[in-house]
Amino acid sequence: MSAHHPRVLVIDDEAQIHRFLRAALEAAGFEPLRADTGAEGLREIARAAPDAVVLDLGLPDMDGRQVLIKAREFYHEPIIILSARDRETEKIEALDAGANDYVEKPFGVGELLARLRAALRQRSHASEPPPPIVKSGPLTIDFPRRLVTRGEELVHLSPKEYDLLAKLAQNAGKVVQHRDLLISIWGPAHAEDTQYLRVFIGQLRQKIEGDPAEPQIIMTEPGVGYRFVTDDMLRIAPQA
Repeated sequence: MSAHHPRVLVIDDEAQIHRFLRAALEAAGFEPLRADTGAEGLREIARAAPDAVVLDLGLPDMDGRQVLIKAREFYHEPIIILSARDRETEKIEALDAGANDYVEKPFGVGELLARLRAALRQRSHASEPPPPIVKSGPLTIDFPRRLVTRGEELVHLSPKEYDLLAKLAQNAGKVVQHRDLLISIWGPAHAEDTQYLRVFIGQLRQKIEGDPAEPQIIMTEPGVGYRFVTDDMLRIAPQA
């Protein structure tokens, strides 16, 4: 990442999105770069080697997912997808193809900047071991001791509940897909058991959230997965 102003390439065919994002990115300390088509975006990724890419899936010359797949052959920095609302399969396909995250159109600039910062932070910490202690509000997870506390109170979790919470917390700020959670906690035979996962998430929220009906720690990404939110991230994900 460049020393002072990380460069962010925005690949989108809407002039108003570029105007809006240029001002927001500059105000947040980024240097914005622009491409209006998929082909131009791929050339610019190769030429400028930006620190991150914001990629719209609805481009005039080629499908944004194809841009993503081609970019991932040579580009390993964060790519944030802009996707149309309610296209859950589109989001899952983009994440599977190598996107770091996505933001739904229409989006708030605060949400996009938070996703960008989280992706850049994860990139810079990629080679480091996960932190031994993670906090989210009153919740503290002590990984070496496998202890979870809420304020001064010990939270009693089953082994599977702990494993599920740990998996989410170790990927803090990032959406973890249903399938990834199910396979890593319960094994490949349970890859499609999203209802099973929903029950466990519900049990976890009863134990760790102040108000399980209005979660602030484990956020639902509808149709895709869940996101663990720590204190240094905006509370930006959709509510369950």
